[in-house]
Amino acid sequence: MTSTVVVLDAARPEGALVDPAVPLVRIDDQGLTRGDGVFETMRAVDGRVQKFEAHYQRLTASARLAQLPVPDAAVYRAAAGLALAHAAPGGEGGLGAEHSVKIVVSRGTPEDGPWSWIAVTPVPESTFRQRREGVDAVLLPRGHDPAQDAGYPWLLPGAKTLSYAVNMAALRHARSLGADEAVFTAEDRRVLEGATSSVICARVREGARTLVTPEPSHGILPGTTQAKIFAAARRDGWELGYGPLYPADLMTADAVWLVSSVRLAVPVRRLDAQPLPVDPQLTRLVTAWVTGDAPAS
Repeated sequence: MTSTVVVLDAARPEGALVDPAVPLVRIDDQGLTRGDGVFETMRAVDGRVQKFEAHYQRLTASARLAQLPVPDAAVYRAAAGLALAHAAPGGEGGLGAEHSVKIVVSRGTPEDGPWSWIAVTPVPESTFRQRREGVDAVLLPRGHDPAQDAGYPWLLPGAKTLSYAVNMAALRHARSLGADEAVFTAEDRRVLEGATSSVICARVREGARTLVTPEPSHGILPGTTQAKIFAAARRDGWELGYGPLYPADLMTADAVWLVSSVRLAVPVRRLDAQPLPVDPQLTRLVTAWVTGDAPAS
């Protein structure tokens, strides 16, 4: 699937379209060789980027931790608009023409320094299928509690960096077990987050409606989609909780989702091969909270 790419560097500070079929990244680029950079992935619908401000704030927070410069918001908005204007038709999943919009900030080469690019790609059918059908997930130990990193800024706690090799290895391991997704747990079995998503579960008990997610400040990347869902749920009269969550809490929930900006709310239908309840009506409501189309429930 072809991406449309806009590069922002010293020669093109406002951003310029480039040919993605020709080499763009030098072999000694530190984003490539060391994963030394940060990124954000956003969703665009009918040419309009969703939750831009939330993503830009998280990008700048990540860049600050990594001591990387980023262009201002207006430059990135214009560059994303340029890429979207020249992109291939968006994927059609029933919510409009959808694209993923990825901003990358790399340390660059020692000679040229940091630079950015924006890649716009149509959302594939596989993403829409996960929204419709859900996924199977497995619990995998994270190895240590990332909350322990909070006092060590050189470990980049809370930064969304290009160093995603562990996350990708976790997904490959999950798929070797016949699952689609991995959910990390701490040493005490506390649920942390998905390999590329936030975890949310719903509890509906005797009229009380509650959404629960692991506490973002405990070493978990704050999710922009989770935050939007919780803001809409609060307005809709739902109670909100921030963990701690354990596997038993997911097993006894009325619905569990892995949420992210492009996939939206993907229901988890099995966890460690155990079936979980999937509630299509709740999934439609949570998805509508993400897209901003939710009626009062």
